Order: sequence, then structure tokens, then C-alpha cells
Amino acid sequence: MGQADWARDLARDLLETALPRRWAHTQGVAARAMSLAPILGDETDLLTAAAYLHDIGYAPELVATGFHPLDGARYLRDAHQADDLLCRLVAHHSCAVNEARERSLFDVLTSEFDREEPALVRELTYCDMTTGPDGVHLDVAERLAEIHSCYGPDHLVSRSISTSTPCILAAVEAVQRALAAGNQPE
Repeated sequence: MGQADWARDLARDLLETALPRRWAHTQGVAARAMSLAPILGDETDLLTAAAYLHDIGYAPELVATGFHPLDGARYLRDAHQADDLLCRLVAHHSCAVNEARERSLFDVLTSEFDREEPALVRELTYCDMTTGPDGVHLDVAERLAEIHSCYGPDHLVSRSISTSTPCILAAVEAVQRALAAGNQPE
């Protein structure tokens, strides 16, 4: 069983019943990751695994800090001794450091999980930020608007997404360019 198969089964166990809409989003993000195989090559399995696991920190039994990237990465590290790279991808997906700052968890996040190399974080951000809450492909602008609509303008998630928007847009644009050119993003 590959890493992505293991991740799919784990995410399904944690999300399918408790958070079916989150599970739908997760499946859509993983499908986007698999669609990047032409530019990812051997890293497709790892990115797909991270896509399946990126939101497991929302699972009710895993919530400790209320910050899903940190809660999910800790669970993977502590309960499953998951690959360090996989844990770091989950911990830092979609510009998570900005929300960590809003939650006063930046030092905790970055001391427990080193930042990951930009390429795979960029691709995971692309997959997450072009997939809606029901697993349907969305334009990044639609996805950002959906997040703001869900949380409202004053919520810390909306504030962190506003701070993260340039990073998110750059990630999406880089992956789209790479797909168009048929090579790895710069």
C-alpha cells in the first residue's frame, strides 16, 4: 500500500462520518493532487497523501489547539510516526503560518515543524485553494471568496486568508504555469 492509499484510509476514518463535507473537500483536493502527476512525477504519491491528510486536524477527536494544521500534523507525528516531510506539509499547508500568527501559535508551529521546501507546499496550496468545500474545482478567486463568506470579515481565518492571499495567488499561478508548460513549477 502506497502512502496515498494509507492516507486516504486514515482520512476517511477520521472525516467521512464526523465531517462529510470536509471529507468531500479532502477527496477533491486529493484528486487535484493526482492531476498534477505530469509535473510531479515521483512526488505524486507524497503530495496526494498530504492532500488526503491536510484537514484531518478538523476531526473532533483530534482537536487540541483548534488550529487544524498543527493538530493534524501532531496526530500524524505522534500517533502514526508519519514521515517528517508529510507532517511538515500538513502543518504548513495553504500559508498556515499566517493563521498561526493570528492564533499566537507561530512559535509552536515552527518549532515543532520546520518549514517545508516551497515546491510541494505550493502544489498543496494550489490543490486546496482550487477545491471548494464540496470537493468541486473552483477558481482561486471563488475559493477565497467562499472562505471569507463562511467566516465573515472579522474572523481570524478571514484575516489570515487576507494576509495569505498574495502567497496563495502566487502558488496557484506557478502551478498553472507549470501545467501549461508541462514541467515543475519554478
